[in-house]
Amino acid sequence: MLSRLLFGPPRPGIEALRPVLYRIAFAWCHDAALADDLVQEALSKGWTRRGQLRDESSLKAWMVSIMNHCWLDHLRSRRDFDDVEDWQDELESTADTPDACCDREQVITCVRKAVERLPLGQRQVLTLVDLEEFSYAEVAGILDIPVGTVMSRLSRARASLKSLLGPAMRQPAAQPQLRRVK
Repeated sequence: MLSRLLFGPPRPGIEALRPVLYRIAFAWCHDAALADDLVQEALSKGWTRRGQLRDESSLKAWMVSIMNHCWLDHLRSRRDFDDVEDWQDELESTADTPDACCDREQVITCVRKAVERLPLGQRQVLTLVDLEEFSYAEVAGILDIPVGTVMSRLSRARASLKSLLGPAMRQPAAQPQLRRVK
């Protein structure tokens, strides 16, 4: 109630982006609690800075950009690296290989595991372009990188996924053995 008096009525679109932000955050960090924290921080910052948004049609990209900054702040606080740019294309998840967990009934799980193995920069671009359907220019703005970098990371991510998933996807489905009965 007090927040409505101080800040006015809430913008309907900011809170509605929670599921999208969570999907993206989880794809980046693979930790449900951390993803929830990142989303909450992004929503809080978005709410406080809502006056800075000039174009309502870019709300989604603006909020994902805020969340990206929250993610970078989290990574910097861990101090596992010297420079953020060093890990953008290098940091990999420690998840099992997709070949170890994939069969025909678990295609979705296999794809998720393969995406987890991608370097963080590639995971970010892949989730934003292929899953959330942002344009290259929007992704470049969200991640604060050149469009060419978006395109090259996306190309490398797709090629990596193809090689990671190739053996699993080429396995023929088990065919039942038929026998002739006379």
